Amino acid sequence: MINVLIVDDQELVRTGLRALLSNDPGIHVADEARTGGEAVTLARRLRPDVVLMDIRMPDMDGIEATRSIRADPNLAGVRVLILTTFDDDADILEAVRLGAAGYLLKDTPSDELRRAVHTVAAGGNLLSPEIARRVMEHVAHAPPPPTPDPRLAELTERELAVLVRIGHGDTNSDIAAVLFISPATARTYVSRILAKLGARDRTELAVIAHRSGLYRAADD
Repeated sequence: MINVLIVDDQELVRTGLRALLSNDPGIHVADEARTGGEAVTLARRLRPDVVLMDIRMPDMDGIEATRSIRADPNLAGVRVLILTTFDDDADILEAVRLGAAGYLLKDTPSDELRRAVHTVAAGGNLLSPEIARRVMEHVAHAPPPPTPDPRLAELTERELAVLVRIGHGDTNSDIAAVLFISPATARTYVSRILAKLGARDRTELAVIAHRSGLYRAADD
């Protein structure tokens, strides 16, 4: 059972999210918070699997609440999934930098939101397609490092190919189709790359791919 903490300053939104998530027998709404400050307090008390976090709230916004949760070593197992109507680039990039496991907009279909909660609870990371595009565009236009990332030397040719596809935002199923391997094999490659590069998640791998020029090289 996945325990979820809903964080939103609007009661109507919290009620709707509770009803939506409660339709999934594998999800349990542990509690609700109206502010970022309440979210941090409840996260420390309840240790939920997933915090479904709004951004614009009084007292403490969702970005600061995410920062506090991610910085607390006792909450290492708590995953933050941002769900907001705001798609400001600065907020998106800061949420990714802080280690939010996902960033979705509130117009995300109900079934996709439930799947997102399962994905995040299982240790996965995700961004809505529009958000992923904007993150990758930002990284692609950032100045390249003076030297290639030396950690890439640890990767095999096949692992580099998988990293390129991650840079394009491909899922494990997408990678499997492009490289003619099974999704399970793709998942194994991703796990190996994470370990070799010391990366936190797929988003960080995508950033490494972009900054190392792998993404652009694949398009040439």
